[in-house]
Amino acid sequence: MLLFLVGYMGCGKTSIGRRLARRLGFGFADTDALVEQAEGAAVADIFRYEGEAYFRRQERAALERLIAEGGDRVVSTGGGLPCWEDNMERLNRSGTSVYIRRPAAQIAARLTPYGRQKRPRLRGLDDGELLDFMTRNMAEREPFYLRARYTLEGADLSDEELVASLVKLLKQDE
Repeated sequence: MLLFLVGYMGCGKTSIGRRLARRLGFGFADTDALVEQAEGAAVADIFRYEGEAYFRRQERAALERLIAEGGDRVVSTGGGLPCWEDNMERLNRSGTSVYIRRPAAQIAARLTPYGRQKRPRLRGLDDGELLDFMTRNMAEREPFYLRARYTLEGADLSDEELVASLVKLLKQDE
């Protein structure tokens, strides 16, 4: 079973995904990390030197490799992956997708200065600009995220509580 976690950057897909994979006895993969490994460069550098379209093609190639490998795995997707071409439909055809939904203010508060620096679109934004950007960008992306099979509201939940909710949801779905 492939379980795809989708949602906005910084919502916790990777930390939740790692915990969930351990709890389920699944493997774990992060599409951003796979692209970085394949390219030998950080996502921010790929964006800067090769452009977003190039990055999205590499991200899709990483997704296709994961799907071809199959197995029991939790996959943390990049925040923009579901919004590019037919990726969200591809996720839904190939596994179970879950949208981790958290408000912009909560995600902004979760981001450390390092977390901002490694995300190309957030570099150099002050707190107000960050929240404005995230609110607008999330509104653009949410129609794609809402195509996920499940939506988990995470506004009032810790990462561990979200993991427990996901485990419960998956058991109900068996």
